[in-house]
Amino acid sequence: MRSRIRWVAVALAVVAIGYYIWHGLTYTGDDPFDIGGGWVGPQLALPIVAVTVLPMVFAFTGEGLLQALTGRNSGEFRQAPVGLGTIRSFRQTGLTVNDQPQVRIELSVEGADGETFDAHAKMIVPLTEISLLQPGVVLPVRYRPDHRDRVEIDLSGDRAAAQQAMNAAMIGKGFTTPAKLDIAARGVAAQAVVRELAVPGEIRDGHTKVELELAVTRPDGTIFATRVNKFLSPTAIGQVQVGRIVQVRYLPGDEQEVVLVLAVNA
Repeated sequence: MRSRIRWVAVALAVVAIGYYIWHGLTYTGDDPFDIGGGWVGPQLALPIVAVTVLPMVFAFTGEGLLQALTGRNSGEFRQAPVGLGTIRSFRQTGLTVNDQPQVRIELSVEGADGETFDAHAKMIVPLTEISLLQPGVVLPVRYRPDHRDRVEIDLSGDRAAAQQAMNAAMIGKGFTTPAKLDIAARGVAAQAVVRELAVPGEIRDGHTKVELELAVTRPDGTIFATRVNKFLSPTAIGQVQVGRIVQVRYLPGDEQEVVLVLAVNA
């Protein structure tokens, strides 16, 4: 869509300037007081408008600007697959819109097919939210399978699609199973206190295996104990220290299978 808008703008500019030149070269007016010939007159507005509007079209169809103006992903990404992008770094590009800076974000993206690739995204970020763009933060992104070097941060608000992408990634890495995802979806929500934390030393894809002993409080106030093994990112380990209260889900018929519910970017 962006390329189409630019091509249309270029074509109209060429037509406008071409008509102006043609008119000036072929003008045969007989007015002796016409000192401008065919070059000065209403037709002069055409090249002026063309050279004024064309840069504006290219500017406002730049990476990240359409999203900022419309609040939606561009047409080429709107129906694209959803992947998970982990921020590696970011920097301001120097461009601002309404005093809000444009940021180029370098990402490591995991696609729906399980493949990981490097990409970048550009977006306008309010100054108050730049501090949220920290390395390690995970964001849902839209990517084109045939052109993976550039992505867009997903603006659709489709939490189900983002969750589906995350679930597929976690199953593919062996961090969870379909049965545990079912418990997370259908299980009873409860709170638990971390009683013990052990780290056996196993690492998988940058995630550390932890063994937890939990005291889970049922909705009726009674308590049962269980153990949970889970692979956690370095930023998530702080959420399961001894004494911390964590959110869990479980099925009443199988209280020994408890699933932790942790914030992704905590």
